[in-house]
Amino acid sequence: MLGMTSQTDLAAAAREHLPADVADTWLSLLRPGIRLINADDGDGPAVGYLGGEPQLPDDVAWPVWEGHGPLSFIASVDCAALPRVVTELGLPIDGRLLFFYFDGQYDDGEAMVFASDPKSQAGARVLYVPAGRASAQRSTPEGIEPYKRLRLASRAVSTPPSYDHPVLHDAFGAGFTQVAEPEHPLRGREFCSAISCGEGPLHQLGGYAYPVQGDVEYEVAQAALGGNVGWRDPTLASEAGQWLLLAQFDSDDNANMMWGDVGMLYWLIRPDDLAARRFDRAMFTWQCC
Repeated sequence: MLGMTSQTDLAAAAREHLPADVADTWLSLLRPGIRLINADDGDGPAVGYLGGEPQLPDDVAWPVWEGHGPLSFIASVDCAALPRVVTELGLPIDGRLLFFYFDGQYDDGEAMVFASDPKSQAGARVLYVPAGRASAQRSTPEGIEPYKRLRLASRAVSTPPSYDHPVLHDAFGAGFTQVAEPEHPLRGREFCSAISCGEGPLHQLGGYAYPVQGDVEYEVAQAALGGNVGWRDPTLASEAGQWLLLAQFDSDDNANMMWGDVGMLYWLIRPDDLAARRFDRAMFTWQCC
């Protein structure tokens, strides 16, 4: 169930539940995204897959977190097969993106990747394999088991900013703070319910993240700033506004993936790094219930 993911539906909800000026501003903030869905449901051709084993060039090593062990392979996406909105997202128009994460299999959960610990970012990795580069299936390293392979199809969607996203503070100013009185219309229960993106799994490229807890941009900004900035420091909010969602991968029973208690994995990237294809500079966080 994809829920409310079209611009038409989101506009209808905004017009129904928000003052006209607030609705106009909010609608101007919507971003396109690409929802990744189970291809076995017959919803279009496959554009990639979760789990299984990755296709890697011979000279590309399997990602390892030094001192801890090999990362698990999470997903591969064929950029050339994605909807045309891929150009609006700044993603490559060809080649493949591969995502790896140290999920605790190798050391029975002793080491974990947290945005609050910048050094642990080595436990999550994005690889980009340009089009035309010869690759072959790579066996999973000893000590970890591959996730069940699940083919992914795609659908272009329109995504709204999450509850406390930096763009909302920029657009609506002091009246949008969580302690503002009266409560801002965007925080109204009926409106928030009306724009729900539906049930998971919510795998996605680009657009706004769907946070399980607080907005993920602040967590990644904390890591980018060294993990020593107060949560109410204006520097943190400024840095948070510099990050875009690259990809999110939800817990998914069909692939035997469970991140904590029904959690989600997120990779974010700065626009200039995305444009330069510096995917090694993407940063990671995860959340669970």
